[in-house]
Amino acid sequence: MARRDRRFGWRFYACCLLVVGLATGKFWLGLNGNAPEAAHAETIDAIQAQLSGKTKYRFAVVGNINNSIGIFEHKIIPKLNEADIDFVVSAGNAVTSGGEDKYRALRSMFAKLKAPYVLAFGENERKALGSYRFYDHYGPYVHAFVAGNARFLFLDSTGKTSWNWQFSWLAEELSKSKSQHTFAFCPTTPVPVGVSEDFNDDPEDYILEESVREKLVAQLAGNDVDAVFSTGLPVYSSSQMLDVRFVMTGGAGGLLDSDDNGHYHYVLVTVDGERAAIEPVLLDIGQSPIQRAYEGLWLAFLSLLYVGYLDILLTLAAAVLVAVWIYRAFLEDRDFYPSYDAPPIVNPTRPLRVAMFTNSYLPFVGGVPVAIDRLRQSLEPLGHKVMVVTPDVADAPEDDCCHRLPLLLRAKPGSAVAIANIFSRKAFKEVKSFKPDVVHLHHPFWVGSLGLFVARRLGVPAIYTYHTRLESFAHAVPLPSAFFRNFLAHFIVRRFANRCDSVIVPTDSAEHYLRAIGVRSPIQIQPTGIECQRFQNRDTRLSESLKSQLGLDRYGCRTLVCVSRLSPEKNVSFIVDGIAELAADCPVDFTLLILGDGPQRQFLEAKIERLGLQKHIRLLGSVPPKEVANYYHLGDLFVFASQAETQGMVILEAMAAGLPVVAVRASGIDDFIVDGHNGYKTLLQPQEWAEKVRRLLINNRELDQMGRNAMRLAMNFDTSRFGVAISRVYRQYVREGTTSTPYAEHT
Repeated sequence: MARRDRRFGWRFYACCLLVVGLATGKFWLGLNGNAPEAAHAETIDAIQAQLSGKTKYRFAVVGNINNSIGIFEHKIIPKLNEADIDFVVSAGNAVTSGGEDKYRALRSMFAKLKAPYVLAFGENERKALGSYRFYDHYGPYVHAFVAGNARFLFLDSTGKTSWNWQFSWLAEELSKSKSQHTFAFCPTTPVPVGVSEDFNDDPEDYILEESVREKLVAQLAGNDVDAVFSTGLPVYSSSQMLDVRFVMTGGAGGLLDSDDNGHYHYVLVTVDGERAAIEPVLLDIGQSPIQRAYEGLWLAFLSLLYVGYLDILLTLAAAVLVAVWIYRAFLEDRDFYPSYDAPPIVNPTRPLRVAMFTNSYLPFVGGVPVAIDRLRQSLEPLGHKVMVVTPDVADAPEDDCCHRLPLLLRAKPGSAVAIANIFSRKAFKEVKSFKPDVVHLHHPFWVGSLGLFVARRLGVPAIYTYHTRLESFAHAVPLPSAFFRNFLAHFIVRRFANRCDSVIVPTDSAEHYLRAIGVRSPIQIQPTGIECQRFQNRDTRLSESLKSQLGLDRYGCRTLVCVSRLSPEKNVSFIVDGIAELAADCPVDFTLLILGDGPQRQFLEAKIERLGLQKHIRLLGSVPPKEVANYYHLGDLFVFASQAETQGMVILEAMAAGLPVVAVRASGIDDFIVDGHNGYKTLLQPQEWAEKVRRLLINNRELDQMGRNAMRLAMNFDTSRFGVAISRVYRQYVREGTTSTPYAEHT
């Protein structure tokens, strides 16, 4: 058993509060500052509008600005504003590094420029995770646009973007170019440039690797490119290779080469019909070492004042969190084996009292409520007593075994989201008076957290069933979807599961996921049972009546069935796309019945009408769980596309009714469908999915054989076995006469 050092507990939570507070402050700063946006979209539109219909214009190319205030902002920008130019291009290294403060300073600097501007993505732009900030502030690294009679191509020479992809993209762009001129911007030069030893110890520091540059030069030369502009060295240099002019420009603000070709400058490009003149504009300007040192200190001060100090504090807080984690993970004694000091079960056949906590339950129809109800119905015949603690809902049936929590926020129609009052003293008293032997939790938050609290207060084991891939619901959470999907969802599941005594998962893939995110609690694999007999019983008279009502009694008509909630994570829109592919190339008449309701219903109805699939798809809405079996018996084939399942129970139900399945391959699906035996698993491609459906619709023999195989597999998951298996899990942790549990409490 682990020895927990309480001295570190407050430090952990203090660090968490500090990180949350600083992140909130940074978010507020972002909202109240100049929010990043893809500025190139606007500036390129301005350039194209300015050069529309023109064959005579001028633009300036600058390189190595390096956030220079004294040179670029105070001296070069005024000269560019005085010059008769239409726009400006930075050939790379406009910032000293890719920090957020550097990008914001650059945007503030360019705001003083009268002409629109475009930036190439150079090595400095990429530093310090700057590639993400460049994308936020300006847009893609590799892009092209046409303005006047010229095409402008921007390449990524930093290695962030694959050169193989860029070569393909460049070939496509050059092949469709009908412009008189083509100018390319590649921050790292593909040709050698001579500089003094002070700035060039190794040519590899400023030139592309040989295999890339040879192919690039050949590709550019073979397509009549006028010039390629690069930066990276503090010089001006121009050379010709294979009829392409290669220009190095690096004199817009950084330190200069001490050689004769080191001058502050910009490059002026004058286009006049078929002619394009390229010449440097040398500037008789400079900056003393004292001024440069002052400028560096001023930039450092601004960085610390506006952005940098938050980064420093966040780094310190993260370091403290890591230190605490290291201490707890490596320095604190832990024993992950069962405690053999726990007293044995006095009566291993004694019926148990089980308190279940869930955020949703019947009459709401969904995978989790149905699974909980089946577990309850599997346990009660074995003599166990079950109490279900769940939010109150409208039209909830009277049930002595169900305690309904009062609501803080009522669910919308058709939604499972009802915020219960988990601080209800009455709920705790009722559960306490129930005297549970074990608490079974079905969600890792809210009502599930209440259940964990109750279990710890009463000193009984807490068992958690991992039902739901939480990250799949990022669309329904009022947080940045990437943050919730990639971090918060996994954190919630991992922390909750590690605080429970054991975790039940329905499939091997679910266990693999929990171990991958760091769950250390014991895991038991036990699929949710289904009532095989109920799904196998067929009422012929009712089936014929339903066929007539639904118009399925057409001669030769095949029926597809899908049971799914109509919400984004269930991917029903993909099925509609697949049916559109199928309808275009299927010799068999067919109809798809979709049972279920949800927030996407109107969207799907509109999509079905837009694709002209009203003949092939029927949205039947929500069907009571006890009546679903009747609809399975109308079908020849079950179809599914959700990638958010831990266990696709409806797939097992359909198999129990003798239907083979065509589904998109995903966790919770892969564990039950044996490809080519009881159905097909496909990639997330409507064409492939439709082809597998078509194959079964036109092949009666294969369809019948797979249906029989599906039924045999489903028999292994009957509820009669389910209740016994879960009881066995409970009994591993229930001990008579003690409030301790056999496994260490994980945090």
